[in-house]
Amino acid sequence: MTRPITKAIFPVAGLGTRFLPATKSVPKEIMTLVDRPLIQYAIDEARAAGIEEFIFVTSRGKSALEDYFDHSHQLQTDLAAKGKTELLDILKSTNMDSGQIAYLRQHKALGLGHAVWCARRLIHDEPFAVILPDDVIAAEKPCLQQMVEAYQETGGSMVATMEVPREKASAYGVLDVANDMGAVVEAKGMVEKPPFGTEPSNLAVIGRYILHPNVLTSLDTQETGAGGEIQLTDAIAKEIGTDRGVYGYRFNGQRFDCGSKAGFLQATVSFGLARDELKDELREYLTEVLAVDKAAQ
Repeated sequence: MTRPITKAIFPVAGLGTRFLPATKSVPKEIMTLVDRPLIQYAIDEARAAGIEEFIFVTSRGKSALEDYFDHSHQLQTDLAAKGKTELLDILKSTNMDSGQIAYLRQHKALGLGHAVWCARRLIHDEPFAVILPDDVIAAEKPCLQQMVEAYQETGGSMVATMEVPREKASAYGVLDVANDMGAVVEAKGMVEKPPFGTEPSNLAVIGRYILHPNVLTSLDTQETGAGGEIQLTDAIAKEIGTDRGVYGYRFNGQRFDCGSKAGFLQATVSFGLARDELKDELREYLTEVLAVDKAAQ
């Protein structure tokens, strides 16, 4: 019987340099996708998967992220007095109960593996999830919830995967597949950012993980990998060949790389078109823009 996944780590210590100058004063995770910050999408996905404890690995300059999850008593009072119950409900949904959320500092940018390792004392010996807020996934059933359901059958460690063009595989961690069972694949190897032409498959790892606590033990060595950083992929790969194993999960949904400007814009359009109150006006505008662009060509 697999142990339930109730804890999730959110590595949010990055500087967000690709979004300068905006991120000079605003953490990237607070940047708004339609009307919610990126981090809220990650939190909502975690809650849907049964996560009860939320661990944020932060760095200097992230105080706005911590403030976001605090209770805004004055604003709640004002909304209640004005009878704006719908907005009040939305506001309350962003609150986190006392003791439900923890913040840890990553003092040096040593890689994703190091960021996850920083939370080791709050994980202890439990399996846990890792969510990268840059990867926003639009799905009818949230991605992590899909993975938790699959994990209950497989145990071990599990990573979310998607197929990418071979020429782009070198930008990802990539699975070497031992057994393809459809939605779930069993891995016989994992490599972080393989040089072009050496990738074992086009099945890339994206920012959702369910990990056995032994992964944290492997990270104790602080070994560096690709890019001179402590890679989470390398620690997960050490679980391959154990009786626990490592699995990839082909999730149902569309992933947006909101760590890039193009991906953020694509997500904004897609999520806007999915909103009943916005889709008609937005679709009309996009049609007009495309028509003007086509005429100019």
